Amino acid sequence: MPYSRPFNFRFWIGLPIALMALLLIVDVPHLDFALAHLFYDPHGGFIGRHSQFLEDVLHDRAKQAVILLGVLAIVGFLVSLLPTRVRRIRRPLGYLVLALGLSTAIVSPLKAVTAVQCPWSLSEFGGVEPYSPLLGHHPFVEKAGRCWPGGHASAGFSLLALFFALRDRRPRLARVALIGALLLGSVFSLGRMMQGAHFLSHNVWTLLFDWMISVVCYRLVLYRPVPVMDRQASALADPAV
Repeated sequence: MPYSRPFNFRFWIGLPIALMALLLIVDVPHLDFALAHLFYDPHGGFIGRHSQFLEDVLHDRAKQAVILLGVLAIVGFLVSLLPTRVRRIRRPLGYLVLALGLSTAIVSPLKAVTAVQCPWSLSEFGGVEPYSPLLGHHPFVEKAGRCWPGGHASAGFSLLALFFALRDRRPRLARVALIGALLLGSVFSLGRMMQGAHFLSHNVWTLLFDWMISVVCYRLVLYRPVPVMDRQASALADPAV
């Protein structure tokens, strides 16, 4: 396996942590509600609530496609354990299985712990439940919310793992995968916001969680920095480096 290209882990782990702290400090609900009202009609509800395309295609079928990709990664990893040509990419496949699995597995436990209501359940948007902040007092309700973080957004943003799986072997394709994962996660997020299933902040948190998981797993499983002795020898051979 080739050595990895340099990667600034301190920055790319520190930045999401800083953004998480910022989300806890700033007035996020004000922005969330303002954006949600753009997709809400007081007479008809959220504009995408009954959209067959958003529900059947962009939600159900798209999620199934991502699940299929995860299954293929698992199958590929199992095949790589055998004496086949696939064993050359065993570690990237193992990384994919780990990162994709963790990115999607954390959603349900976090939903259960935080008990944040969906926009469509809130009294301000035609529902019956009061707003519950992420941190702070949660008023008693008959049915606890399960809307933080965004589960469907995670199906898209979890594919950030493809970028790290490819960056040391196929850097150009890795950049395409990065852009694709960000676009797909954003489209999934917008679709669910139009349906009233999530606020913007729910999906931003999902992006940050999935990025952190992908980066940490990359550092633990795939990253192979050039040894110090090799870097010093390269610098001596080429003073311009």
